[in-house]
Amino acid sequence: MIDFDLAAFQQQISSQNAALPPVDKWNPDFCGDIDIQIKHDGTWFYMGTPIGRKALVKLFASVLKREDDDYFLVTPAEKVGIQVEDSPFIITQWQKESGKLALTTNTGFDLVVSSENPIHIFIDKKTGAYLPYALVRKNLWGRLHQNVFYQLAELGEEQEIDGKCHLMLNSGDYRFTLGEL
Repeated sequence: MIDFDLAAFQQQISSQNAALPPVDKWNPDFCGDIDIQIKHDGTWFYMGTPIGRKALVKLFASVLKREDDDYFLVTPAEKVGIQVEDSPFIITQWQKESGKLALTTNTGFDLVVSSENPIHIFIDKKTGAYLPYALVRKNLWGRLHQNVFYQLAELGEEQEIDGKCHLMLNSGDYRFTLGEL
């Protein structure tokens, strides 16, 4: 965990969101699939080879769109399908200040956990385990990296919900579970 200025972080998030292309407004014709895959560990591959240029991965991530369970890279003129093993993002860092939890993805995207960016428990498509995922942006989720999960678990408190014991955390007024104990 790193100390940080929450107001500056929220301003950074606003700037980051304003810089994102409006992919939700783009609905071009489907052009077919392209051989890009996001592996379970968050590594992006093109034609079986890891994409080593972080700037290129960030660019692709900025034009990523999900429709139902399918993922696409979109521009105003083209839409191509890609494969995602589990989730397109991995939450690799966290910070907490003034009771709010800030997360950062493997592509450098920042968010503050809230009702707008909630954490939910989903089934990991590769392992079948129930794990926490954060909503990164519209319909795109990021799985908490194991290290982040364990660090946050240290902050959690046990609470019974519907007869089951959960590990609970707060981020501002938003309360969420990291899973059943």
